[in-house]
Amino acid sequence: MHMLKHMLTSIRAAKKTKKSESAAAEEEDKTCYRFWSYLSYKSNGGPLGKPATSIRRIVVLAKHSNPKILKTNRKSRFGQALSPYDTDEDDDDDVLQDDWLSDDEFADVSDFDVNGKKSKSQTINGKNRVQERGWAMRSFDSGQSTKISKSEKMSSLQLNRDVKLVRNSENKYPWLSEEINLDSKWFPLLDYLSTFGLKESHFIQIYERHMPSLQINVCSAKERLDYLLSVGVKHRDVRRIILRQPQILEYTVENNLKCHVAFLMGLGIPNSRIGQIIAAAPSLFSYSVENSLKPTVRYLVEEVGIKEKDLGKVIQLSPQILVQRIDISWNTRYTFLSKELGATKDCIVKMVTKHPQLLHYSIDDGLLPRINFLRSIGMRNSEILKVLTSLTQVLSLSLEDNLKPKYLYLVNELNNEVKSLIKYPMYLSLSLDQRIRPRHKFLVSLKKVPKGPFPLGLLVPTDEYFCQQWAGTSLDKYLAFRQRLLLKKFAEEYKGKM
Repeated sequence: MHMLKHMLTSIRAAKKTKKSESAAAEEEDKTCYRFWSYLSYKSNGGPLGKPATSIRRIVVLAKHSNPKILKTNRKSRFGQALSPYDTDEDDDDDVLQDDWLSDDEFADVSDFDVNGKKSKSQTINGKNRVQERGWAMRSFDSGQSTKISKSEKMSSLQLNRDVKLVRNSENKYPWLSEEINLDSKWFPLLDYLSTFGLKESHFIQIYERHMPSLQINVCSAKERLDYLLSVGVKHRDVRRIILRQPQILEYTVENNLKCHVAFLMGLGIPNSRIGQIIAAAPSLFSYSVENSLKPTVRYLVEEVGIKEKDLGKVIQLSPQILVQRIDISWNTRYTFLSKELGATKDCIVKMVTKHPQLLHYSIDDGLLPRINFLRSIGMRNSEILKVLTSLTQVLSLSLEDNLKPKYLYLVNELNNEVKSLIKYPMYLSLSLDQRIRPRHKFLVSLKKVPKGPFPLGLLVPTDEYFCQQWAGTSLDKYLAFRQRLLLKKFAEEYKGKM
């Protein structure tokens, strides 16, 4: 009781000296801490107490501290526990797994006196325990040392590390910390992914799309991305790949990535194009080689009719063909083209081989409007079919920005008829500003334009051949003329928007 009276007297004395409110609160905290230490000492068999079979530890939070400064590891918005570890067995050996991190709250570090010396205590409100930064502390009353177990020492060190990580994260990823339940064990992975240009907004997209991808061990993620880079994926494409398919960070090299790359090579795709295919269709890694990808290839050969020697070319032109319901895509477009234009299967197979993107285009918004445009300028179905079989990418061109302006220039400036498009359908694929208009205007300026309809054959060869055979001048002169023409057109368009 003498000790209790002494403690209460100290509190009153602090108030009587009219210290500031914060100083009085600090003195009160120190005194309370000594008091509870005294009780703990007595409950462990001190002179006035008996050995206790069960010790209930008391947690003292300084009332001037803020326990919400450090966030707890809460569950995700979907009610799932946020595990920061990889599923691979060989990736967990060197990672500390501290269960207590999932539901503890942390208070600020506060100062108190130990035998006249300043020290720091980290008070933790969780699982009824107090952890000290020091590995042992002396009782204020008896001078005896209370030993702390090895596990408590490790927990204290781990806590100090996580405190620093969380505080650093709030500085480095402030927006991310506000938007999601950010786990401190994700920071090494976030730092690594940032080297590929991923920003906080991207991490939020990944979290919303597939949150477990942010729980991957950074060493595992690096191994997988290093492999993709080694097979030709460009560094600049990694960001787009991860945003479109964040699960790729979870796919193991041996059991997934290598198998899919070997499958692509087996189709005759050269090594130099593997990276481009992965960048265009990263979701292919989520499909089983045996149960999905190989059956798709068999369907393309056996049902559609694409020749095996053309498979590599078709997939290079449209990697997405491997990850779509090819039976539905093929059947609906085959039925439409055969009914709308009277196309035979051989014609449609030629279209798909030259331009497999045809299988992705919408019928109502893509194929039909372009067919109707060709009809509107005077082409019959048989002529349309001939143009599409020769140049299927006409179906990918914009009506307002491409097809219509080229047709108007063909008729009004080049004095040609629609029939010329059947012989030279390539005209529709050439750039109006970079190829068609410059060559025509250049010959006009040189007074070398042939009489009658402008021969579309002059637009097909290279610039060098055109200058040598038709313009009779140097390539540099033609390129300078084209540049001036482009600048003039740009100025006119800009002036029109003013």
